[in-house]
Amino acid sequence: MMVTSSDGTAIACERAGSGPAIVLVDPALGYREFDNVRVLGERLAGDFTVYSYDRRGRGLSGDTPPYAVQREVEDLAAIIAEAGGRAFVYAFSSGGLLALQAAAAGVPIEKLVLMEPPIGADDDPADAAFTTEMTELVATGRRTEAVERFLTGCGVPADVLAGMAPSMPALEAVAHTIVYDCLISDATTTELLAKVSTPTLVLDSQGSGDDLTGWAAAVAAALPDARHRSLPGGWHGVPVDHLAPVVTEFCS
Repeated sequence: MMVTSSDGTAIACERAGSGPAIVLVDPALGYREFDNVRVLGERLAGDFTVYSYDRRGRGLSGDTPPYAVQREVEDLAAIIAEAGGRAFVYAFSSGGLLALQAAAAGVPIEKLVLMEPPIGADDDPADAAFTTEMTELVATGRRTEAVERFLTGCGVPADVLAGMAPSMPALEAVAHTIVYDCLISDATTTELLAKVSTPTLVLDSQGSGDDLTGWAAAVAAALPDARHRSLPGGWHGVPVDHLAPVVTEFCS
């Protein structure tokens, strides 16, 4: 189905299951053609009405210019309105930063579950430089280079990167949205986190590096009402058999 955001952009959404509403938010480059959350949604559908959607500029969703972080917040708000006006939210990686932006803006989120949200130091010039680099690569049509530079810049291990080779066409198709996630990251500060009163569970994987687990711990520490938990898993990911019960318990 299609949901219309505040600026008129059509956002493609899928609904499954029954029960309380939970919205799943993809990370950078994630969408229906490169799934990061939908397998989890299949497991949650026995207990929740699950909403997954293509974020702005991805898949079947529109992309009305100019981009602004607030527009993506409005997209998530529109999905929650479609879900009945309030919902739980599970968000992965930089999708978690978008969810935090929405919660800080007053979007009616019952509880948040965030998997390894990547937050850096406030006003870090290296982050601004990375955003500028991504913007230039996309603007000059170097989509493959943009995807590869983004993934290596985010610390994706070489073996994981090699395994993503078959997905490169799907990733290149949404390369322009890398800039969107960079802008969300730049806008997500510890000052903003202090405004989020939504009960939050911040998760990380025991198989991730210190950067990812450190970011998760930092987000949990900065939020007024959060707990932090580590789950068995690999680099930047937890198997759905471990993840789904934890999400279900927290959101019940």
